[in-house]
This record gives sequence, C-alpha cells and structure tokens, in this order.
Amino acid sequence: MSTSNVVLPLQIRKIIFEKFNDTNLRFTNDEIFEILKTNGLESSVTIDDVEQYFNQLRDGGLIRQIAQNFTTNYYKLFDTVEKIKCNSCNQEVYLGKMEPRVCPNSECKATI
Repeated sequence: MSTSNVVLPLQIRKIIFEKFNDTNLRFTNDEIFEILKTNGLESSVTIDDVEQYFNQLRDGGLIRQIAQNFTTNYYKLFDTVEKIKCNSCNQEVYLGKMEPRVCPNSECKATI
C-alpha cells in the first residue's frame, strides 16, 4: 500500500475537483470511495484505510465536515478547487483557492 499513500490523496483531490467543485455541493467519503473503486482501487483497501486522507483534507482547510452517520462523513468545500501544474514534480495537482500554495504530492511538497 506504499504507492497508495502517495497516489490516493492526489486521486481524492482530483475527484473532488471533477465531481464536487462547488461550495454548495455536499459529498461523502463513501461517494468518493466508490469512485476510487471504479477507477481501479486495490480491493484490499477499505473505507477505513482512506479516512486518514479525508482527515488531512479537513485539517488542511480544503473541506469541512458538516455531518456524520456511522462511517459516512458528509463534507463541503471551503472554497473551489483549482487545477495547477507543479513545475517541480511535473504533476497536475488540485488545491483549494484558500490552501497554501504547496504541492500536495507527499514526495514533492514544493512551493507552487
């Protein structure tokens, strides 16, 4: 799962950008997890395994938790998400407009 530790947070950000990039939209960790599974997520990865990435997004100021029902967490964006090309790692990354301009790729972390 070491590759997942790098790729999953970036994939979650991309899904939020593509599907839920509106501060009025409500979305859940379950919805994003289902999209990850559709996109080829390893079958051994569970919803509990990705919870840490949602916590990072919440703690980092991209999303806010608005409700919870057992393992389902409901979120909204603080601000819209932008697609930015990181010149350091050469990846497209997705940052909320109010987030610090630092590459969210854990192997890069360059200032954008």
